[in-house]
Formats: sequence, C-alpha cells, structure tokens
Amino acid sequence: MKLVASDLDGTLVRRDRNVSPRTVATFQRLHAAGIVVVLVTGRPIRWIAPVHSQLGIPALAICANGAATYDPATDTIVHSAPLEADVLAEACQRLRAEVPEVVFAVERDGGRQMRHEPDFPVGPWEADHESVGPATLDEILTRPAAKLLVRAGVQAPDEFTARVGACLTGLAEATNSSSSGMVEVSAAGVTKASALARVARTHSVAAADVVAFGDMPNDLPMLTWAGRGVAMANAHPAVRAAAADVTKHSNEDDGVAEYLERVFGM
Repeated sequence: MKLVASDLDGTLVRRDRNVSPRTVATFQRLHAAGIVVVLVTGRPIRWIAPVHSQLGIPALAICANGAATYDPATDTIVHSAPLEADVLAEACQRLRAEVPEVVFAVERDGGRQMRHEPDFPVGPWEADHESVGPATLDEILTRPAAKLLVRAGVQAPDEFTARVGACLTGLAEATNSSSSGMVEVSAAGVTKASALARVARTHSVAAADVVAFGDMPNDLPMLTWAGRGVAMANAHPAVRAAAADVTKHSNEDDGVAEYLERVFGM
C-alpha cells in the first residue's frame, strides 16, 4: 500500500473530537516512511484545522464529500467541484415540491462559509460562528455550493437519503454521514472516491495500492474504489457489509492505528 486515506469523524476522531496519541504516532511514522496520507471527510474546510494540527503532517484534506480538495498548510483549495447555481436551484425546486417542511443550507467555498434558511437547525458550536449565518432561499441560490444540506424535521437517515436521492436522480448525489436525518447533496459524480482518485493520480498511485477507512454511507464510494476498503468496527451496517475488511476496534479504541500497525508491520 502506497496511500492511506481516512475519514475523520467516527473513524480517526474520537467522540471527544481528538485524535489519540497512538494514532498520531502511527500516521507520523507512515509519513516518515513515504506513505501518502489523505484525510477524506464530509467536514467543511472550517472544521479541518483542529484535526490536521493534531496529526502534525502535511496531509491533503478532501472536504465536503469530495467537492473540495484542500491544502491546510497553505490554506488553498487545490481542486473544486461545486454544485453550480442553476443545478442548486433545480435541486431545491424539486425537493420543495416533493418533501413537506424541507429546509436548506449550503456550504460555500469548500465550507469556509455556511448559509442557511432561518428554520434550518444549526449546531450550538456554530450558532455564533462568524462564517455561518441565515439567508433567504434566493440568497442561498445566488452562488455555487460545495454541498447542499437538506433537512425536513425528524427523519430516518437512510430512508430520507433514499427519498432525496430519488428526487435528484440525474442531477446530483445524495448521501448521509450522521444519525441526525440530514442529507448531504453534491454535484453529480462528486464523491469521496472521485476526489481521492484524482489525488492518487497526482502521486502516480493506483487504486490497488490504496487502503481507505470509513464508517458511514458517504464513505461507501471511497471504500469500494480503494484496493483495500476497511470499515470501522463501529461502522454503519451497510458499510461493514460492503467493505473488504473491518477493524478489530472502534474509533474510540484506535481501530485505524491498530489495523495500520499490523498491515505495515509497525
């Protein structure tokens, strides 16, 4: 294996939002050995720095489920694949016609900014964030977006994702990465796999030489593309079923580090 790709939340990051010392040490040894490390997450860019700084290596971060490939060392988006404004408008129109009480938010500029309809629930850690704020739907639709976020009250995550995806067939990609009932919509063809494949090509690494870790449905394209897709012990059942392998331990107990130590003989 020449490239290690890892999701963050539920995979590399613990519930306390930190990366364990053992995992940090493992990734630093990989980097020192010349293994390419890529962080691949649904997180927006504004949520990357805390994890990247803990790892202490110059890893690229694929953010927003593949819509933005970001270099934290230079604060630069090296590749972007957003939902264009006309596609965003069509997606919202379809969903508003089909889904009662639907509300929207968008991640812009790779997730440096978030704009949301007034009724869209925002986490308390972001309610007063300077880059997060309310907007009318017309304002939301004026610019391209890395991701469209969709909510409609309390929903079963997988069923609601399937409903949104069916509504947007041929227009955009729909997935989810949490149990909150929020659906994440990206441009057609944009997934963690599409962005990771692009990064791998820049390093002349084939899919067969990639090991990737994940835990939620938004990781499925990446895990099935990689030569070795590994689900976390705590992963969603569909992810465990689709993966080539499963870690012995969860994200709380250094599942990724333990697996990599065995594979690389570290």
